[in-house]
Amino acid sequence: MNRQERLRAIAEMLESRATASQREIVEMLEVQGVKVTQPTIGRDLKEIGAFKVRNGDGNIVYTLDEQAQTSPKAVEVHLRKVFGEWVRDMNKSGQLLAVSTAPGAAHVVAAALDRSKYPGVLATLSGDDTVLVVVKEESDPARLLAGLCKLAGLSKQ
Repeated sequence: MNRQERLRAIAEMLESRATASQREIVEMLEVQGVKVTQPTIGRDLKEIGAFKVRNGDGNIVYTLDEQAQTSPKAVEVHLRKVFGEWVRDMNKSGQLLAVSTAPGAAHVVAAALDRSKYPGVLATLSGDDTVLVVVKEESDPARLLAGLCKLAGLSKQ
C-alpha cells in the first residue's frame, strides 16, 4: 500500500467508525497487512485534516466531518486545548501580537487560530516557536491579547 492509498484507507476508517486513538488506526491497518508507526499516523491525520471532537456519546474521536470541525463548541475546545498546551507567553506591538510557544509548536498554534476564525485576527505567520498574529485594523489588539491570554491560561495586565 503506497502513501496515498494509506491516507485514503485512514479517511475511510474515520468515516466508517468512531476511532479514538492513533494506536487503533495502527492496529486496523495491521489487520490489512500494512505496517506503519504511530508517529506516521499522526502526520497522516494532520495531512488529511482529521480533527478530534466529542461525539454524541461523549467520547473524543477523530473525524473528517467539516461541520464537526467548524462547530463553535468544537473550535473553542480545540483552540483552548492548543493554547493551554503550547502557548508560553504573548505580547503586543501596535496591531501585531507575538505568541511564544514551545519549540516546534508554532505551526500548531497558528493553524488552530486560523481555523477558529477568531474575531479580530486577520492573519498568522509561524516560525518554530513564535506566531505573529496580525490584528484587523478595526480591532483592539489589547482586547484580542486579553482574550487569547485567557484561552492560554496566562495572566496579562
